[in-house]
Amino acid sequence: MTKRKGNPDIKNYGFSTDRPEPLIAKLTVRLPQSMMDKLKALDNYPEFVRQCIQDGLDKLEKSNNEEA
Repeated sequence: MTKRKGNPDIKNYGFSTDRPEPLIAKLTVRLPQSMMDKLKALDNYPEFVRQCIQDGLDKLEKSNNEEA
């Protein structure tokens, strides 16, 4: 008889999100240490960085739409 491995209730202990889209992509950026120190001083710096990138993309999209 084979030995069953793993937790059959693993879905009860997994991660969940309330976001409309899961955070599965990764981005690596090189920064000066002084900038990284300022970011890490923030409460939730990953969310701050995500929001800044989204704001920049929205601004870029808006300017591209105005040119067309």
